[in-house]
Amino acid sequence: MHNTVKRAFLLLIVVGAFLAGVVILAVSFFVNGSQWATHRANAHIYTGGQIASAGTIYDSEGVILAQTKNSKRMFSDDYAVRMATLHAVGDTEGFMSTGVHALYESELTGYNIVSGTYYLEKYGIGNDINLTLNAGVCKTAYNALYGRKGTVGVYNYKTGEIICMVSTPSYDPQNKPDEEVMNSDDYKGAYLNKFLSASFTPGSIFKIVTSACAIENIPDVYSRTFTCDGEYEVGSTAVICNGVHGTLDFEKALNNSCNSVYAQLAIELGKTKLQKTAENMGFSASFEVDKVPLSEGNIDLSGAVDIDLGWAGIGQYTTTANPCMMMTLMGAIANDGKAVKPFYVKSITTQQGFPMYKASAKTADDIKLNSLTANKLKELMRSNVVNYYGDSVFPNLEMCGKTGTAEVGDDETGNNVWFVGFSQRQDFPYAVVVMIEDSSSTARTAAIPVANQVLQSIIGG
Repeated sequence: MHNTVKRAFLLLIVVGAFLAGVVILAVSFFVNGSQWATHRANAHIYTGGQIASAGTIYDSEGVILAQTKNSKRMFSDDYAVRMATLHAVGDTEGFMSTGVHALYESELTGYNIVSGTYYLEKYGIGNDINLTLNAGVCKTAYNALYGRKGTVGVYNYKTGEIICMVSTPSYDPQNKPDEEVMNSDDYKGAYLNKFLSASFTPGSIFKIVTSACAIENIPDVYSRTFTCDGEYEVGSTAVICNGVHGTLDFEKALNNSCNSVYAQLAIELGKTKLQKTAENMGFSASFEVDKVPLSEGNIDLSGAVDIDLGWAGIGQYTTTANPCMMMTLMGAIANDGKAVKPFYVKSITTQQGFPMYKASAKTADDIKLNSLTANKLKELMRSNVVNYYGDSVFPNLEMCGKTGTAEVGDDETGNNVWFVGFSQRQDFPYAVVVMIEDSSSTARTAAIPVANQVLQSIIGG
């Protein structure tokens, strides 16, 4: 009797261990099944470690950006489109972390928990993915950069749809250069999507943040007058201005992007208020765009003394900004303080034609901007275009905007130049960001024309 009980107890332990193993295996399969099925050793999906069999990727107009033909992955027939959409579509090797080929690998190959990759193996097709990007607009942006390194982004600030997302340098995913060429200076940063995954010194576009802080914390800021004699002295040193602007008010200070006035405002506001405003407007935040966490910008004024704070107020010091976040902030200003989260994957359709995913507009809660401040910023940025850049540089767009020149190196390497802005036309709700690295030209002559060309191509499209 004693031996029978003992054997029964041991049997119960074995059965319990078996059931526990089944549960662990089932959970592991549920959690990791897609990774196992889409492992690069799977010959049904990969050839030589490169994805070969998967669904088709389309732009917003139904233009094919990538597809499988004869068990080989093929990209757009248009060379410039391939270059322009590389960082969104991705490559076949998995180097492009923000590309659909990497981010939506299991969806693109048609994997599901029930049938695995059965349909891909049987029919050679996976799920189709539709992007919000317009291939023609991306091509215009790529060509407008004209070989310069940088990024361009445009999105609909009502719906969140990214129309244009271009990062350079790029390369042709269908005819990738050899490793020696890829390691050269010409291709430095080619694997990085600068729109989503990088941050840069903002320069004078940060004056939008300083303006917001002044609007909310200095009651008489609009009735004041300021004097600029070419620099703003802070103790034994000074913040150097970009000109000698004489006497000017708050609006004209932003029109002229006067460093003297904005350094003075930043120091008067103090680091606590300026830090809080910047954080509320998205600096130091990192929300996701589809499955990609944005590179965080940086604003840390905790150790800043007055001269540091003066430089921070004009977008220098240690401050950095992510281009996509800046574009989203422009959308929030245009949209009466409501920031809509950008996205570029619009929908996913199964092999049988059934929708399995459809994107929708969502609020970017990391950007907090009240409607009163947003509308005052909108007026100031509209004044910039009308009274300083000239409405003629943005025909028929009713643009609001701000340029920025960020000093990042010596005179030989040039500066990073920015333009951020948005159209306030009700029938054209688009925000734009342009950032060009190592430019020997000003933001006004380099970044503004790119922004205009891209936006005009949307109207023309």
